[in-house]
Amino acid sequence: MSNVEKETDEKKGGGEILFCGGTSWETIGRKKGPVEGNLVSPTRLRSLLNVDIRFVASGCASCHCVALDVEGRCFTWGRNEKGQLGVGDKIQRDRPTLVSQLSKYKIVQASAGRNHTVVVAENGESLAFGWNKHGQLGTGSTKNEFEPSPVSCLVSDVKTTASGADFTVWLSSVEGASILTAGLPQYGQLGHGTDNEYNTKDGSVKLAYEAQPRPKPIASLSGETIVKVACGTNHTIAVDANGHVYSWGFGGYGRLGHREQKDEWEPRRVDVFQRQNVLPPDAVISAGSVNSACTAAGGQLYMWGKLKNTGDDWMYPKPVMDLSGWNLRCMDSGNMHHFVGADQSCISWGQAQNGELGYGPMGQKSSAIPKKVDILEGMYVISVACGLSHSMVVVDRTNVADQLSQLDIYDGKAFEEGTEEEPANQTQPATKKKRKNAKDEEDNNDDDLAENGHKGKRGGKVSANKSAKAPAARGKTGKGKSGRSRKS
Repeated sequence: MSNVEKETDEKKGGGEILFCGGTSWETIGRKKGPVEGNLVSPTRLRSLLNVDIRFVASGCASCHCVALDVEGRCFTWGRNEKGQLGVGDKIQRDRPTLVSQLSKYKIVQASAGRNHTVVVAENGESLAFGWNKHGQLGTGSTKNEFEPSPVSCLVSDVKTTASGADFTVWLSSVEGASILTAGLPQYGQLGHGTDNEYNTKDGSVKLAYEAQPRPKPIASLSGETIVKVACGTNHTIAVDANGHVYSWGFGGYGRLGHREQKDEWEPRRVDVFQRQNVLPPDAVISAGSVNSACTAAGGQLYMWGKLKNTGDDWMYPKPVMDLSGWNLRCMDSGNMHHFVGADQSCISWGQAQNGELGYGPMGQKSSAIPKKVDILEGMYVISVACGLSHSMVVVDRTNVADQLSQLDIYDGKAFEEGTEEEPANQTQPATKKKRKNAKDEEDNNDDDLAENGHKGKRGGKVSANKSAKAPAARGKTGKGKSGRSRKS
């Protein structure tokens, strides 16, 4: 079977979802209380053991997760203070929960913001749920600040979606309107040439930003067909059908790739990816909270922005030499960490605090350079997603049953008011999870850790020990001598 046929078959067949990172949803990203219950190795989820998952989504500012199975069912879990799980209430879920109100749709794509979720159905409809204070649900109104059940977005013929912290982007097949945005315009991340700033009272200096609740096509891109999009906390990157890359929104740390830190209120082409270096059709893009990434010709990964807490920021796209020669199929970025599926390996790196890199109890907490997730070596990765302090990986089950059987299984706390029935074959012990019920906490976007004041205190220090045991997807060390990662 050719690689193309194999990948097509797997996309239809789905695979096993594995999770690593923090599970104390109410405290992650907040300075209140201890964070317990971290899963530091890729772990199976008991309630999805027999479910064929084909796509997972989270966001660099998200403390909730979305998983879509091959039948088009949508499962959500995690923080739910704004109704972002779509299950009709604001009660947190530890276990993946079926969004029953989407049962009449076949859901094929999804994205997650800080407190909202957007899904796309096979028929081109888009629905959203969660916080809508800034109009990020795209319903045309901010009258309902919370929508705990799915509501329709005012878009049509949608192909895919991406979400920043408080805004949403849709890609549509409508001619002249291939990209539409809604939500918070504060840094220009909607791409409409304005931040919609105004004074709340005459004579006052208290500023606010007018919400954009109706999805609006980006006028300056009306002549282009946008085919890929990714959102950071407050910035957006997109690729057109010709392989050109655009970025706009918050410009701090060079995350827009324009060699300066200026905010861009309209899409601006990234000059590195022009002429001989346009992106191929199978390119992969991702955006973290303060950085951006894409693969260009030959599959070479480029990154720009703030990549670690120390050292210089990358003000324009530079090749990540440690991953030269790898066939990157999928990638996602969290707050300050990254996950890649390449060849028969899973690779991760970045600043981490809750085990989201999946290196295991004996592995490093953080890594400045890409390293293989040892326990997943030899597995074919179908989809990856990174959240604020967690990661999800979907792996093909073919020929890896023995490897999967060695992984821990996580039960999660049951939802008191009736959960989905669990699979009958509960043959393996669940990983223990004991933690106190956290008090209800007032939300307030205090989980936007990296945005306008990244102090360099996220994540543990990168180990300086160069003889760390985990076989790394790393290049040579030494100044100016980065090279290809070694495959074992």
